[in-house]
Formats: sequence, structure tokens, C-alpha cells
Amino acid sequence: MRTVRALVVSNMAASRERPGRGVFVRDQVAALARISDVDVELFEFPPGALSYPRAARVLRTRFGGARLDIVHAHFGLTAWPALALRGPRHALTLHGTDVRHPRSRWLTLAAARHTDLVATVSQPLALELGGALSPPPLVLPCGVALDRFRPIPRDAARLALGLERDVPHLLFPADPARAQKRFDRARELAGDVQLISLGATAPDHVTLAINAANAVIVPSEAEGFGLAVLEALACDVPVLATPVGVHPDALAGIEGTLCAPYDRAVWSAALAPLLADPDPRVAGRARASEYSSELMAARVAAAWRTLLASDR
Repeated sequence: MRTVRALVVSNMAASRERPGRGVFVRDQVAALARISDVDVELFEFPPGALSYPRAARVLRTRFGGARLDIVHAHFGLTAWPALALRGPRHALTLHGTDVRHPRSRWLTLAAARHTDLVATVSQPLALELGGALSPPPLVLPCGVALDRFRPIPRDAARLALGLERDVPHLLFPADPARAQKRFDRARELAGDVQLISLGATAPDHVTLAINAANAVIVPSEAEGFGLAVLEALACDVPVLATPVGVHPDALAGIEGTLCAPYDRAVWSAALAPLLADPDPRVAGRARASEYSSELMAARVAAAWRTLLASDR
């Protein structure tokens, strides 16, 4: 089997203020690089309207003469600068906001129609496209990095973060400023319990924050995929989540978790025993492994090979 030469393009470059931005794309690229017949490189640039034309120029300068089989863009608007590279086949993964925001949606769909392979990170997100693309998109999530997200003793995690050891904590695994994540619900549910949230948090500290918590609270209005739930499961930490994205499939049948529409009384009842237990854990890692970065990267590589085989 010949080597697939691929370039992944992402508009989610990390910064000092946002060290965790785009880490799931970098995790997927790292997993792709571990596949023996894949030669992959990552080109990242920061978000922002002025970044796209600049990225197109840099891509043409840096990779215009490269021997590439496929250029794979992450996030709808990223497809436009990626299309500046003529010759290779083009793929695009949609993540959520690019489909849901009115302005991003029409620009995304316009770019997708010039793309050889379109994917979404979950089947529910694909359904939100409502048949706007033909053929229907594939489902190619990024997956959870099991080497980073793993169980850590709760006392050790709290000590590393400077948290009180003997009082319960909850984690809201998102930036409170992101309205669709519904920090207001998490705060209402937590009441007097210490509530940790994630914003400008380094990836390794996210693992500590999950393991420090009695439970992870994900009361989102919508999710493109739902990686935070899988990261908690990979750490064997209880999760309460709304039935959006992959949450229903990820949490099905796992005792100590809840997947239900947000209702304060219902969620409080499910949370109470987790707050009373000094070290609540769930058997979640096996489920998370079904969505590992390695397995999801293998799906991406298989989709690339299928697309390239159609050229023969």
C-alpha cells in the first residue's frame, strides 16, 4: 500500500491566551502520523477574518510545489485558504459553529461544494445540514487522546491544582463565555458546591481538573461532537450531560452518569450521591476507547485512501 501524503489545515492555532485551542486537531494529526503508510503535516493559523487570505498566501508559498495527495481542512471557513492549493484532492471536516452560525453556514456550504470529501464530527451534526450536500457527509470525529486523559488519584489532582482535598468539586469543561455551553445551568446546579470551569487552560491541566471533580457537568444546548464527555469517561469520572452530539451513545448504560434534558430537580437527584462520595468513579474508559484518537484517525486515513482510489 503506497504512502498517503497529506496536509491538514486548521484555523485553531493555540495562543498564550488559548493554549488548548485546536488541541483535538493536533491530537488527530499526531495519531495519523503514527500510521505507517501516512505522511502528514499540520499547518495551523489563528482565527480571525484577516487570517484567511494570509493563510492562503502562506500555503501557496510553502506547499505550492509539494507532492501532496490530499489537503484536509478543519472547520468550514478553513476550506477557502486550503483550496488555494491546486492539484491535491481536498477534504473538509465540519465541527458545529461552521454549520450553525448563519454567516458561517453559507460560506461553509459554498466551500464544501468545491471539496472532494466532506465530513462532520457526528451524525447529529450531519443531520443539521438537512440534505444541503450531496453525497451526504461522512462522520469523522477527532477522538479522545487516551494517553493524556486517564484516571489520576483525586487527591493528587486536587493537590496539583491547589484545591481543597476534602470538599466536593464540580467541573464545567468549557469557557463560561460560550453561551451554548450553558454555564448558567451549571452554576444553578452547583449551588454552594465549588465549580471549576475551563477557559485559558493548558491541555494537561484539563486532565487534572477532570480528575479533581466529583462530576463533570455538560448542560449544553448543542454540541458538534461532545469530546468533553469522552474525556471525562476516559478518566472514569462521572458525567451529567444533555442528549446532544454523541452524548446519548457515549453515556448509554454507564452507571453513575446521566444523559437527559436539563431539569434542575432531575440533575440534582443524580448529582447528590456523587457529591456525597469522596471519590466517585464510573467504568467509562472502555467506552471512551471506542472513540480514541487512534481509531478515529484510522477512519480518516481509510476515507483518504477510498477517495484517492477513485482516481485510479
